[in-house]
Amino acid sequence: MFNTLCYLLLLHFSLSQGLTFPQDISALKAFKASIKPTSIPSWSCLASWDFAAADPCALPRRTHFTCGIICSIDSTRVTQITLDPAGYSGQLTPLLSQLTQLTILDLSDNSFFGSIPSSISSLRSLQTLILKSNSFSGSIPDSVTTLKSLESLDISHNSLSGPLPKTLNLLSGLRRLDLSYNQLTGFLPKLPYNLLELALKGNSLSGYISKSSFDGLTQLEVVELSENSFTGTLGAWFFLLPALQQADLANNSLTRVEISKPSGGNSDLVAIDLGFNHIEGNAPTDFANYPQLSSLTLRYNRLRGPIPLEYSKKKSLRRLFLDGNFLIGRPPSEFFGGDTWVSGSLGNNCLVGCPGSSQLCSPSQKPYDVCKRAYGREPMA
Repeated sequence: MFNTLCYLLLLHFSLSQGLTFPQDISALKAFKASIKPTSIPSWSCLASWDFAAADPCALPRRTHFTCGIICSIDSTRVTQITLDPAGYSGQLTPLLSQLTQLTILDLSDNSFFGSIPSSISSLRSLQTLILKSNSFSGSIPDSVTTLKSLESLDISHNSLSGPLPKTLNLLSGLRRLDLSYNQLTGFLPKLPYNLLELALKGNSLSGYISKSSFDGLTQLEVVELSENSFTGTLGAWFFLLPALQQADLANNSLTRVEISKPSGGNSDLVAIDLGFNHIEGNAPTDFANYPQLSSLTLRYNRLRGPIPLEYSKKKSLRRLFLDGNFLIGRPPSEFFGGDTWVSGSLGNNCLVGCPGSSQLCSPSQKPYDVCKRAYGREPMA
């Protein structure tokens, strides 16, 4: 009974007064000191961080440390740093690594710059790392891949360069990865097998999209690889990823797409965007065998031949963009009935008999001479 009473009194004292570990306090001090004072507005979270006036984890917070940090239940360790988007400018201090109980670090929508310190690997408890919409530069440190507890990593909209870490797959707990809109180069390495969402759009990644990079990704639902420089053939294996729902590979340099019927006729694929590539051959008929597919974009490629009749019989298909190719023949009449269910575009092809009154036929078809040169003969025959 006496021991329990002592514990409760100590807990009460800790919760009301705060007993933040000295190493956490020194890390927070270094973090604030690394930020330009002129970029800390008087109304911001960081402006309320006054180490001379209060303990960072002290409760209740009335005038000091009012926001920006969250502490453990015993008020001894800092577990979260989530800054407001106030325009803070500065470099990320390596001393942040002293916050060994940190689970969330979110500095998004500010003006942090410089490299991401390799000492970030000391944050062994980190589950969420969000540095998006800043000005971080340099490469992604390989040490990031040692963060086994990391579930969400978002460093999109920065100026990171260089290749993706070769050991990226070691992030075994990672569920969401977003490195979009940087200046990353090189090939796709093997990816973490527990990923749900992958976003790498708006970089300069290149090479083939290899099956080995996606091996074992049985839970992957969303893939965003648009606005890169991927080349070659996209294999049929990609569309057969068991949990895939949405895939955006637009604005690359893919030249061929292989596709086969889903195993057992089952697939969760809902939307696919392969627009603005260099894909040749006929429009892939087997897309019609994906039972839930509602949006298909193959616009501005080098497709030839007729529009597959199977597309016009697929009632789940709501958006179809085939414009900007060299498709020939008459488009399926089902697209133009009074009860048509499809929106999109079949324009800028070599089609005949595409009703000008239909939005699907906008913009107009290519000039006859362009189509004849593309086929080397009468294209409508």
